[in-house]
Amino acid sequence: MRKTLLAIALGQALLLAGCASADKQPQATVAAEAVQQNPLFSASQLQYQAPDFSRIRTEHFQPALEAGILAHDKEVQAIAMQSAPPTFENTIVALEKSGALLDRASAVFYNLSSSNSNPEIRRIQSEMAPKMAAHTDNINLNPQLFARINTLYQQRHQLTLTPEQIRLIEVYHQRFVLAGAQLNETQKAQIRALNEEQSKLTNEFQQRLLKLTKASAVIVDDVAQLDGLSDSAIRNAAKAAKDAGHDGQYLLNITNTTRQPVLAQLHNRELRQKIWQASANRGLSGEDETVSLVARLAQLRAEKAKLLGFDNWASYRLAPQMAKTPQAVFDMFGSMVPAVVANTQKEADAIQAMITKSGGDFTLQPWDWAYYAEKVRQQQYDLDENSLKPYFEFNRVLQDGVFYTLNQLYGVTFKPRPDLPVYHPDVKAWEVFDADGSSLAIFYGDYFAREGKRGGAWMSSFVRQSGLLGQKPVVVNVMNIQKAPDGEPTFVSYDQVTTMFHELGHGTHGMFSKVNYPSLSGTAVSRDFVEFPSTFEEDWAGHPKVLANYAKHYQTGEPLPADMLDKLLRSRSFNMGFDTLEYMSAALLDLEWHSLSADAPLQNVAQFEAQALAKHGVDLAAVPPRYRSSYFAHAFPGGYSASYYAYMWSEILAADAFAYVQTQGGLNRDIGMKFRKAIREVGNSVAPMEAYENFRGQQPTTEGLLKRRGLM
Repeated sequence: MRKTLLAIALGQALLLAGCASADKQPQATVAAEAVQQNPLFSASQLQYQAPDFSRIRTEHFQPALEAGILAHDKEVQAIAMQSAPPTFENTIVALEKSGALLDRASAVFYNLSSSNSNPEIRRIQSEMAPKMAAHTDNINLNPQLFARINTLYQQRHQLTLTPEQIRLIEVYHQRFVLAGAQLNETQKAQIRALNEEQSKLTNEFQQRLLKLTKASAVIVDDVAQLDGLSDSAIRNAAKAAKDAGHDGQYLLNITNTTRQPVLAQLHNRELRQKIWQASANRGLSGEDETVSLVARLAQLRAEKAKLLGFDNWASYRLAPQMAKTPQAVFDMFGSMVPAVVANTQKEADAIQAMITKSGGDFTLQPWDWAYYAEKVRQQQYDLDENSLKPYFEFNRVLQDGVFYTLNQLYGVTFKPRPDLPVYHPDVKAWEVFDADGSSLAIFYGDYFAREGKRGGAWMSSFVRQSGLLGQKPVVVNVMNIQKAPDGEPTFVSYDQVTTMFHELGHGTHGMFSKVNYPSLSGTAVSRDFVEFPSTFEEDWAGHPKVLANYAKHYQTGEPLPADMLDKLLRSRSFNMGFDTLEYMSAALLDLEWHSLSADAPLQNVAQFEAQALAKHGVDLAAVPPRYRSSYFAHAFPGGYSASYYAYMWSEILAADAFAYVQTQGGLNRDIGMKFRKAIREVGNSVAPMEAYENFRGQQPTTEGLLKRRGLM
């Protein structure tokens, strides 16, 4: 049946895309040739259906996406309209098996739109955004389909089903209800209109943010202004400027956060201010401003939430999460704000004293914090960040740090697969093997910054694990590490080290998945649970046995000296007030935006931010939010609207779990496999807190978090 539907849909999609011509060839001939030439129309023949990037071209995406939508629509309609009474097999399993072409094309396209974009990909993304939104609505708002799902939901405990199957029915039912399946037709039409506009605006936000990131780069004429940067960093800046058409100058790229890493090193205060302002003022004005999008998106989401019976978007979004209500999150942060602010003020006082001691006659500003905090850290711990870098060479960190830890805990090994095609020369592929030698997954690492890649770090899947579909996972990690000039080693900061551990924590969450149904697979869990396994993995970066294995001088192989190691570990709690406050400020800002009612007018973004931060007592001038609204990718174009709090919620679980693991012998296979089986293998087939209690034996406390952040 799928082949027939695909052929029909393909012919229609080619007509829509302007690929068929009645004057030249019959539609069927054109369609057949398109299928043969477009690798996305059939499952990849590479291992585990890994995308064949040697054949995939940008022009293949739109026809495959168009045909995928049409084919999936017909499959879903056939499920909804069948005359047979609903059963788990003919409704839920049929839905799980549907949409193969769209899933395949989407997985590749949307990964590349974030990691390897170009103008044509961005054009396709803009054109497809409303179509994809409409397609999702066509499924979620289909009354006949929901009637079948609802029948199964009401009967689920009377049917002969496994716990995983009952869980899947419950997930489907909740998804449809929250999408508006129980609304009347007038309300559904309103939901469709809101979804379409939101889809267009989130896509526009993402497109503008890519442009802003490039446009905000700071050009420096005189190398003397770069005093404080390493020779390698200066050469990188010169190469970046040359590549951008500014030969003879120096280009400093802006990362996605308010804080810029380079500010910790530059001696020139005027340049630090210029860089910070380029970062913090992104999107506030000009052709690519994003503040109008922020205000309208908040309004749209509030209107949608009201239609669905919720007070605001935050209440709607948190209903299926572990937190359940916005108030639970506000209470969590509120309980921590006094201690965090007090800690941060102590840090600010110490930095102000260092400014005065260094001869400065000015009040601490945001662009001063990182620079003078580094001086305070050096004074308190006698630790120079640059002196550490030769011990953190990228490849050694990855191989002898991250891969080593995963082997010690879970028994897996990573074998390079240079034969697998990749989408950029910097991307590397590995095959992942279990302790018994069986093959588990394919893993891609895309670690280095480049034009066309959005800021930040993330994990995604090209293929999701599924027992039902016989699929093994194909996973990718993406970061934005500045690559050294050719022939030179790439060094990473300790923060980047922990991010490498974090992202492969997400990666193994996908790779270790052992469930039947793709909708429950791997990282398809609640937002405030998904960061738990990855944050848990971070802390292994500082485990003495792990550090001893990877923190070695890139030339001599000598281990990081014991005194430097001790200083590094003790310094991890330094500046934690700042780190915590800038995160909490952004999370509270996100929640406040999405706690607006549908009746609230469009907001003045700058004024709203100031009032929201003051309301919660986190408005310290020298510590702005990690993201301002105008470039808050998590909250507006990303999937973390009203959910940025999830990182700290998950950190509570991670810190509690890590502390528990240390009581069980620390780095060892027994406790690692217990964690793997209870948390990583089950995906969303088990409710999050139930999964946690299965591992830990009890619910978490906040004690581990406070210790982890040096606040206790």
